[in-house]
Amino acid sequence: MKYFSKLLGSAVFSALLIGAPLLAQDVNVDYDHTADFKRMTTYSWQKIHATDPQVEERISAAVNRNLVNLGFNTVDKNPDLLITVVDVTKNPREYGSFYASLKGFNWRRGWGSKGFSDTARTVQQIPLGTLVFDLYDGKTHQLLWRATVDEAVAKSSDKNSLVLDKVIGEMLDQFPKNEK
Repeated sequence: MKYFSKLLGSAVFSALLIGAPLLAQDVNVDYDHTADFKRMTTYSWQKIHATDPQVEERISAAVNRNLVNLGFNTVDKNPDLLITVVDVTKNPREYGSFYASLKGFNWRRGWGSKGFSDTARTVQQIPLGTLVFDLYDGKTHQLLWRATVDEAVAKSSDKNSLVLDKVIGEMLDQFPKNEK
């Protein structure tokens, strides 16, 4: 009986340690409240970047899966939304390079007054390890929706899919699909 109790205690402790990073993340979402999200049903990828290419694949799969669950379809031409996702874990200058490469896209939001995306801050001030998930208008390339989370990528690669699925799901749970 003692053996079983120790085994159960170890299993619970291990589960808590593994789950701790999942509980620690703070998802922040903001969006243009004047946008008509109800009319938007299609999307395309504009750009994705992570320091680790395997993480890019996991991010892409999690985003696609969650958007399909929201009723979106991916298209090659004339999407309602364009997606960009960037996660940098080694060099904060990569954020600047990522956003500079988006010619004709405005990474600063035109609404609200809180967060790193205010015009008073620069892209170089984004904290290292922040996952930034942006949705742009497919026609105007104006930023419509932004979600961020610090430390979205787990230190161990075997936990990345679980962590990324969870945070991207939390981000898209706050997507205003039914507004207007």
